[in-house]
Amino acid sequence: MSELARESMSQPGPRTGAGAQRRRPGSGSGVQTERFGAAEEVLHGGTANRGMVVRVGDTVRRPQRSTSPATHALLRHLADVGFEGAPRFLGVDEQQREVLSFLPGTPVVPPYPDWALTDEALVSVADLVRAYHRAASAFDPAPYRWPPSPPPPFVDGGNAFVSHNDLNLDNVVFRDGHAVALIDFDLASPGSRLWDVACAARLWAPLRDPADRAHTRPLERLRLFLDAYDLPATDRGRVIDAMVEAHAWCYRIVRGALRNGHEPFERMWRAGGEAKADRTRAWLLAHDDEMRNAVS
Repeated sequence: MSELARESMSQPGPRTGAGAQRRRPGSGSGVQTERFGAAEEVLHGGTANRGMVVRVGDTVRRPQRSTSPATHALLRHLADVGFEGAPRFLGVDEQQREVLSFLPGTPVVPPYPDWALTDEALVSVADLVRAYHRAASAFDPAPYRWPPSPPPPFVDGGNAFVSHNDLNLDNVVFRDGHAVALIDFDLASPGSRLWDVACAARLWAPLRDPADRAHTRPLERLRLFLDAYDLPATDRGRVIDAMVEAHAWCYRIVRGALRNGHEPFERMWRAGGEAKADRTRAWLLAHDDEMRNAVS
């Protein structure tokens, strides 16, 4: 669902002057502003905010949500602890869009390039997710209102950890074949490391019907991801428990958008998205034992 695409992956969009407000470095949570003008370039790649995310110079402008203050607090924390694998929150522009730093690199969007499907790329994603989890571990989500959390069995006690929750291929930025940054934190909320690992492994292995994947080694790649993340043996069964739940959780969000008349999701759904979602669920249910054996 990401939109923070690399310049070479984007297509020209409307070119209009844009005055903006940008937070000066070191300004903390208060937004001190400066005005500047630049051309806007629509960034393509995601679904949720399609056509509404633009690049302006070295910044990205995105629509805000009611839970944006929570996301911004998380991004400020990641910057404060020196995590380089996420955009920086810079402030809010005159159109009330959030302003983020632009991350150079290549997000993985269809048609997926061969280099993004290698085991080396998979391992680098696991490394990046683990690095994010270390960086986010000291963040306190309590003062903020968040998007819906994962199901209760997959939320750490006391809502104490914020998981990304949307580690889809187009939400990971690569450079030289290695994952270097996560983008699109819109769904981040109190969850768990285990939930993120399940979400990422499901999508990157990928664990779905053969009609919908290029790889013939999904179970081997599932094990490789968990090994690269260094997930303890005691948690591996719970990751498999989370697979069907994570798939259902994701598509509840999609169906909610469909009920609200979200046109990009409607086009995706009509173009085979519904059938693909059903096939994936059936595959996960049919291969539960095989997944458990693969990671044990």
